[in-house]
Amino acid sequence: MTTSIGQELHISDAEWQERINLAACYRLLALYGWDDVIYNHASVRVPGEPTMFLMKAHTLLYQEVTASNLVKVSMHADLDESSGVNRPGFTLHGGIYLARPDVYSAVHVHTQTGQAISILQCGLLMISQSAMRFYNRLGYHPYEGLTDAFTERPRIAANLAQHRALIMENHGVLTVGTTVRESFILLKYLLDAAQIQLQVQASGQALRFIPEDICEKTAAQYTKHDQGRGADDWPAYLRKLDLIDASYRS
Repeated sequence: MTTSIGQELHISDAEWQERINLAACYRLLALYGWDDVIYNHASVRVPGEPTMFLMKAHTLLYQEVTASNLVKVSMHADLDESSGVNRPGFTLHGGIYLARPDVYSAVHVHTQTGQAISILQCGLLMISQSAMRFYNRLGYHPYEGLTDAFTERPRIAANLAQHRALIMENHGVLTVGTTVRESFILLKYLLDAAQIQLQVQASGQALRFIPEDICEKTAAQYTKHDQGRGADDWPAYLRKLDLIDASYRS
């Protein structure tokens, strides 16, 4: 059931649960150091309202996000900071939801590791188990400046295609999922894979590549895993947050 706060806001049980999940996602991004003060963004579709999605209020720190202070916006709107949300974030996420009905949640960050991998012409190499989730499931989008123009949306969508993630060149990374948990976990492993690659490339030693058939096998295994028993880790992440500060649930 919803809390009294959710009831006062006339929020359905399903929406309240997704608000908790998204608020938890923001707190986890901050916990792992993947936030950027008030910038970057995570979002989720609103259950039962196919044209609406949730994202944080523009001026809030990630540590200040709660289930009740998330902002509900229409993906068909034309919003900027005067409406309480970040314009580039709204543009990016709204465009993805319009283009990909199968996407339920998305996360976009500008971490140093994410930006570093986005600058390499070789892109993400299939050299670690962390990278396997993204074999033939990763797109690339050329840099066009801040993503505040709706005219860029079709090109972002075309480059994301049906992939699980997008490297926005010279910019950062984006992951999409069928749940908040999936988009967060994909971000975790994408950044892990990027960090591992940067470290081994810095060693100057020859790299050991994984055969393509094994890459595809493992990617398919992870897709099945993430849509099944992999979801068991999300309650553990929430417990981790609860031990630190459970206010994201309010």
